Amino acid sequence: MDDFLFSDEPQEEICEVIKGTWKVIIVDDEPEVHAVTKLALSDFEFQDKRLEFISAYSGAEAKIQIDKNPDAAIVLLDVVMETDDAGLKVAQYIREVAKNNHIRIILRTGQPGQAPERQVIVNYDINDYKSKTELTAQKLFTVVMSSLRSYRDILSIEQSRQGLEKIIKASRDIFSAHSLDHFIEGVMQQLTSLLGTVDQAMYATSLVAGNPQDNQHKLVVFSGRGDFERSEGKAIEEVLNTEQLLACQQALRDKTIVYKDNYLFAYCCSEHNHNSMLFISGIPKYLTDTQRHLIEIFSQNVQLAYENVQLQSEIEATQQELVFRLSEALEQRSTETGNHVKRVSHICHTLALAYGLSKREAELVRLASPLHDVGKVGIPDAILNKPAKLSAEEWEVMKTHTQKGFLILKGSRREIVNAGAEIARDHHEKWDGTGYPHGLKGLDIHVFGRIVALADVYDALRHKRCYKDAWTVDDVVNEINQQKGKHFEPKLVDVFNDHLEELEQILTRFPD
Repeated sequence: MDDFLFSDEPQEEICEVIKGTWKVIIVDDEPEVHAVTKLALSDFEFQDKRLEFISAYSGAEAKIQIDKNPDAAIVLLDVVMETDDAGLKVAQYIREVAKNNHIRIILRTGQPGQAPERQVIVNYDINDYKSKTELTAQKLFTVVMSSLRSYRDILSIEQSRQGLEKIIKASRDIFSAHSLDHFIEGVMQQLTSLLGTVDQAMYATSLVAGNPQDNQHKLVVFSGRGDFERSEGKAIEEVLNTEQLLACQQALRDKTIVYKDNYLFAYCCSEHNHNSMLFISGIPKYLTDTQRHLIEIFSQNVQLAYENVQLQSEIEATQQELVFRLSEALEQRSTETGNHVKRVSHICHTLALAYGLSKREAELVRLASPLHDVGKVGIPDAILNKPAKLSAEEWEVMKTHTQKGFLILKGSRREIVNAGAEIARDHHEKWDGTGYPHGLKGLDIHVFGRIVALADVYDALRHKRCYKDAWTVDDVVNEINQQKGKHFEPKLVDVFNDHLEELEQILTRFPD
């Protein structure tokens, strides 16, 4: 026969706190209830974890313990304490104020008439209702066991949900990378988010320069951090120790993920069937099933992201090459300009960063600035290369190159070409509104146009042209400062003065 728990005889209170346990909060204003509950569940164990008991003797104390222990699994909650509905208010507090939807609430009452079961179950978000008069040790064991199973399953669902959010965010951030140089940093950052810690990483792939068929089975380090930071281009046999190489070969052979004490090798592939290997060290010694599942998903997304970033880089490199080749074709018509467009490109990049533009914007103006004079393709050679001063009529023809360039480039769906159109149109506008083709003034001139205007004049003055000799650096600095607030934006002139030495180095790197 099962003895009823709550008889009139007090039981000796047993206090036991074990680390790594399931937390159970006992809320009751009778100390005997606490003692008997702990005694009845003293040998309870679920999934190799014991129970840790936390006591509260009133509704007010219960709220404090709920806030202090958000990871508690169960609350055994009396109804009538300092007030007739103190326990019900605690249940309401748990769900509505503490926003704790995980903890299992078991109501235990010695006065069922004060809180009828049907009414309480309907009106309050509790998980079980027991009368103390009928609650035996076996029934208490059963209700705690079933509640812990529910709590475990709820945590598992929540961890899966959080893991899904993390993997979506991690994949999104990896796919948003546009630079191969930043690829491995992105991988490490997102894996740190998933696992909590990562200290070294390496990504090796069979996608290498040259004939891909020659290297189908040879993995070469594409990028690395930590001990692998200087290993780019080396075969993995050259950078891994014997134990690591064996683990890598196992992952490659079995097309899987191999876990060691503090590192892993993850085989990566895609429908393009390029073999790749992700190495991560500094991972936690014990990984949950959820973490392992997330690593499996993430490792496949890494391969897709790598191919995405590589394709993006190829597209940008192709665009950049076409821009420079077009600009060089224009230079052939005006042989005295030499490396003018290359110098202007790098000068613009330096000025843009120092001016405060983002890295992406600075890179865009660098790539698009060589198109600033594309409209000169429509200017007759006799005017373009005339060694003497142009007549008024010839000057009007020369000025049309800005609008011609804009018409050639406008309306593109490509960011670089659109930026080139704005630069071609605005790079002869002046800050005070006296420029051409539209007499724009101040901030109405696109910032790319303002930057290229200064870079173009600076480089032109510092080099020999068919109509003039090269100016000294002092003469150029004086001229640009005299045009501060007239031809050029004052802030840009200040930036120019602060970075003159760097700009002069660019001229040295790309001489005529």
